[in-house]
Amino acid sequence: MSIRIIGPDDPVPPEAQGATVALGNFDGVHLGHAAVLRAAHAARPDAPLAVLTFEPHPREFFRPGDPPFRLTLLPEKAAALADLHVAWVFVQHFDLTFSQQSAEHFARAVLHERLGAAHLICGGDFAFGHRRGGDVAFLAARAEAMGIGLSIAPAFGDVGGPISSTRIRRLLQDGYPERANALLGRPWTIRGTVSHGDKRGRTIGFPTANLPLGRHLEPARGVYAVTVQLPDGTARKGVANIGYRPTVAETMESRVEVNIFDFDGDLYDREIAVSLRSFIRAEQKFPSFDALRAQIAVDAATARDLLGGIVL
Repeated sequence: MSIRIIGPDDPVPPEAQGATVALGNFDGVHLGHAAVLRAAHAARPDAPLAVLTFEPHPREFFRPGDPPFRLTLLPEKAAALADLHVAWVFVQHFDLTFSQQSAEHFARAVLHERLGAAHLICGGDFAFGHRRGGDVAFLAARAEAMGIGLSIAPAFGDVGGPISSTRIRRLLQDGYPERANALLGRPWTIRGTVSHGDKRGRTIGFPTANLPLGRHLEPARGVYAVTVQLPDGTARKGVANIGYRPTVAETMESRVEVNIFDFDGDLYDREIAVSLRSFIRAEQKFPSFDALRAQIAVDAATARDLLGGIVL
C-alpha cells in the first residue's frame, strides 16, 4: 500500500487526523514493531494507522560523536512500515528546542492539537518530554483527559528474549545477518547512491558499485552474499565487501562494494539497495593483488551457492 510522510513543517491533512498513532523510533521496523502495529489496528480497526517517529534519532542528537548505528533511515523505514499497512508517518524534528519541551506540551500540542490522534499505542517503557519527564502513567492520564484512547503494547520476543533494535544491531556487528533478518522479518538493507570508486575491480573482471555507509550501522567487516534492488525495481544477486579494503585502500573510510552478478549497466549517482543474506568471511589483508583477485573469485562462487535457493 502507499504511505505518506508528513514532515515536521507540513500541515496534517484532515484525512490523517483521527488516526491510531504508534509512538517510537521504529528503527529497523522489526517483528516487535510489527506486533505493536497489529495491536494498534486491533484497538481501533476503524481508524487509519500512523506512526510518529523522530528525526534525527534522539541518540544521534544527544551523542553525535557515537559511531552511526541506524538500522533504517527514513525512506527505508517508511517502505517497511507501508508493508505493515501504515498509512501515515508523522516525522517530529528532534532538536534542542523540542528536547526542552515538557511532556505536557508534547501530549497537548503535538498528539492532540496537531495530529488529532484518536488512539495511541506505545511500549511500556516509552518516555518523552524534557529529561524524559513523561512516562506511560503520565501519558495515560493526559490521554484520558483529552479524550484519546491508549494501549500499551506488551513486550514481544522469542526464545532468545525480547526482540529489539539493540539485539539486531549486535547480531549484525557479530556477523550473523541470517539471525538478524529473522528478527527483522526481511533482509537487512543498506540503501544509498552509487559513488565513483577507484575502478580497480573492472581490471580483474569484478566491477563493483560503491556505496557509502553514511548513517547506517557498520556490520561486521567482511564479505557477504547479497541481493541488490536496482533503480528500475528489479533484483539481482551479488557479492559485497563491507569495510576498509585493507589490501588496496589508502583511507580508513568504511564502505560497501558490491559486485552484481550478470550485470554491466551504469549505476553511478543512482540509488540501489543492498540486502545482506549471508556472511562469507571476515575482511583480511592479502599479500598481493593477485591473491586478492583469486579470493574474490572464490567468494563470488561461494555467494552464488549460498544464494542459489533465493527466488528474486
